[in-house]
Formats: sequence, C-alpha cells, structure tokens
Amino acid sequence: MEKLKKRTKIVATIGPASANKEVLTRLIAKGVDVCRLNFSHGAQEDHLKVINTINEINQENPFNVGILADLQGPKIRIGKMKEGGAILVNGSRVEITTQEKIGDENSIYITYQNFPNDVKENEVILLDDGKLQLRVISTNRKDTVTCTVVHGGILTSRKGVNLPNTKVSIPSLTEEDLDNLDFALDHGADWIAMSFVRSADDIIQCKEIIAKKGSQAKVIAKIEKPEAIENIDAIIAETDAIMVARGDLGVELPMEEVPGLQKIIVQKCRDLSKPVIIATQMLETMTTTPRPTRAEVNDVANSVLDGADAVMLSGETSVGEFPEIVIETMAKIITHVESTSYPYYSDKENGESVNITKVADAICNSSIFLAEKTNASAIVAMTSSGYTALEIASFRPNADIYVFTGNKKLLTTLSLVWGVQTFIYDKFESTDGTIQDVNDLLKEHKLVNPGQIVINTSSTPLHAKGRTNTIRVSEVQ
Repeated sequence: MEKLKKRTKIVATIGPASANKEVLTRLIAKGVDVCRLNFSHGAQEDHLKVINTINEINQENPFNVGILADLQGPKIRIGKMKEGGAILVNGSRVEITTQEKIGDENSIYITYQNFPNDVKENEVILLDDGKLQLRVISTNRKDTVTCTVVHGGILTSRKGVNLPNTKVSIPSLTEEDLDNLDFALDHGADWIAMSFVRSADDIIQCKEIIAKKGSQAKVIAKIEKPEAIENIDAIIAETDAIMVARGDLGVELPMEEVPGLQKIIVQKCRDLSKPVIIATQMLETMTTTPRPTRAEVNDVANSVLDGADAVMLSGETSVGEFPEIVIETMAKIITHVESTSYPYYSDKENGESVNITKVADAICNSSIFLAEKTNASAIVAMTSSGYTALEIASFRPNADIYVFTGNKKLLTTLSLVWGVQTFIYDKFESTDGTIQDVNDLLKEHKLVNPGQIVINTSSTPLHAKGRTNTIRVSEVQ
C-alpha cells in the first residue's frame, strides 16, 4: 500500500475506533506517521496488541510508523461515576473524597490522595478540561474536601482535574508511570511523552531510566503547566522534542495566551532543531460529525504555517466515529497549505544556532543554502545518529528530505520529524559509490527523476560513521 506524501507529520491516538488492523493500515496509508498510545486509558495488554499490530503493518508495507507512548504523569482524575454520569447543578454542594467509591451528585472520588492536604479554601477546581468549575469551601485535611458548584454540567467517569491555583505535591513520574515506562521501553516505543513536565530535571530523570534500560527511545516534554512555561528554555534544551498540549495549558493558563505561546515555542524548538508537536482539540467536532468547523480547519492550517513538525489527534481517532475521514481531512489541510502558502526555507531566529566550529552544523547549513540556490528536488543524508536529519529538517527546506541509515531504530523514530522519509542502508562503499547507490535507489523508487538536482551529505570515511563532513551536488542521470 502506498502512503500519502506530505511534510508535516500526523500523530494519531489509537483506541477502540482505530486499533483494528485493516482500519489502522488505511489510516497510515492516508497520512498517519506516528501512533500515540495514551497510557491514561486502556490496560497494558490492550496497548501491546496495538504495538504488535503496528509492527506487523510496518513489516508488510513500506511504512516506518513510529510509536509514541504517552505517560499519564501526575494527571489528577476523578474515579468512576454512576451510569450516565452525574448532573452537577450550579450552587449545589458536592464533596470530593479520596475514599474509593462510585461517584454521584453528592460525592465524587478523586485519585489524588494528597488532595485534601494540598488545596486551600477558595481555590478553583476545574473538571473535564475546565468545562465544570468548583470552588473549595473547606477541607478536613484528611480525606474530604467540600466544594460549591460554580459552573455545573454532566460529569462522567475518569475525567481530568486541573488545579490552576494549587501547588501539587506529586512527582512527575508516578508509580504507574514508571511501570508503563518500563513496559513501553520493553516493547520498543520510539518516543516517550512525559505529561505535566515542570522543569528540566523531570526530563533528566526520565532519560536516566531510559539509558539504564539500554533503550534508544527519545523523550517528549508535554507543555501544559504554568511552571513549564517559566522554565521553557531549560526544558527545550534538555528534551528531545516538545508537545504543546493546549487542552491542559489553556485550562491552567489564561486561554488567550495559548496561541501566542504556541508560536513562540515552535520557533524556539526550530532554533534548536528539536521536533515540536501541536496537540489537543485540533478537529474535536469530528469525533461525532464527519465535517470539521471552519475554525478547526484554520487551527490545523495555522499550526502547519507556524512550522510544527507534527499535528496530533486524540479522541478524534481513538474513540471517534469517523477516524478515516478525520485523517483524510487533516492530510488535505496539510497538503493544501504546503503546496500553496508554506514559508519554506524560513530563517531560524538565532543566527548563532549554527556554530561554524561544528563542521556538521556548517555542512547542514550549506546543504540548505545549496538546495535553495539550485532549486534541488531532494536533500539526501546518510546518518547513524539522526542528528543530520533533525538539523536539515529544522530549516524547513522546499526539497524532499531522504535519510539513509544503518540504524534500524531511526527508521521509526524519525517518522515524527518534519519532511523526513527514511530508508535502511547498510552497504558502506566508497563515498562516491554510496552516493551513486542511494541516488539510484531513489530513482528506482521514482522519488527523483533524471535532470533533477540532489544534494547529498555524508561522513567520510563512511565506515567510521562519524559526524557529517561531506557535501555533494549531483544531477540525476
């Protein structure tokens, strides 16, 4: 099965609506590049089935779909609610308890044991992405907090809780996260997303665990807390990628700040050659209707124009009624923007980001310059670490980026990165022979045509697998 070509990648959350092998294969062919497993929902055995399905699909098709394991983090949730949910009425009182029970109009179970200790009276409690709002009247500091309903509505099981005014005393990786992290690493996840990151230390802790396991998995910091915004530069410097998780971010911060923050964070990530994902509510109405709102179309298009590496879908593909139409819609928006109004070769903001003493950076920079000046159709990189691919992609060139590597793990890891298409290549001949070889392979795959210009980068000598130090401009024969 052939895969649709586009540059901005699509991350889709896999759930009951999309886990079936035939459905998932079609979703990938229509544009899904990375499958997200949301560890806030579903048991490990459910996720394992999906991982096995993705691996099978990758083996049977020319796909290199990546796997993103999204850890719940210190996400506070309410427990089970009565059948059909409870209707919370404005002005009524409701108790929140840490004693496990089925919740109703009078009393709700919360999974966060320290809750009665951490909240103070008058603090705001937001439920279900801020749709419902409570205010704390009193707490017994032990197991019960009494609240009044400010904005009511229907509350169903397992909804998220946000505490914008409360200093929360939960570690960034909970016991459950550590167990899920272990599971995800054992089963070959490419990317680990950490929820509610507050500082660069959170990332360091997660990376240490990954290194101990001997895994090559990369870390994504999800930005959804005010503390993360305060520490954003340190977090971007430490992490491998960023996810702008606008749902919780827009609940924890004034929502009007989020669009500007999105643009700033995307630019900061591009300046440091770190992939960045825009997430949450992108095509939300398509969970239940086959057409998006015009505002949602605008939102996806603007995220693409901002320069995001990837746009992400949550409930739309995991539990929605129209997962295939959702992917088609998103792919259509992306390809239209990319073919009409995309700001290719847009500058990075800090000129110093290219440190000329680092030969590899200078080569990547030069390959971009040459691609633009010669109107090259492709930039072809040989890499064993993936560094060159990230660096070249961060300039958003209007040339296809083809990456050849002997490192199998990179095939799926780089599926998150803007514009990058990966191929396995483990014959190391002389540089000339290899460049000829990979260009011929691209010609065979009909990815380049005779007469087109190709920019090749590699490291010489090839067998040493060193940093990129060679650049060549060739015309396809």
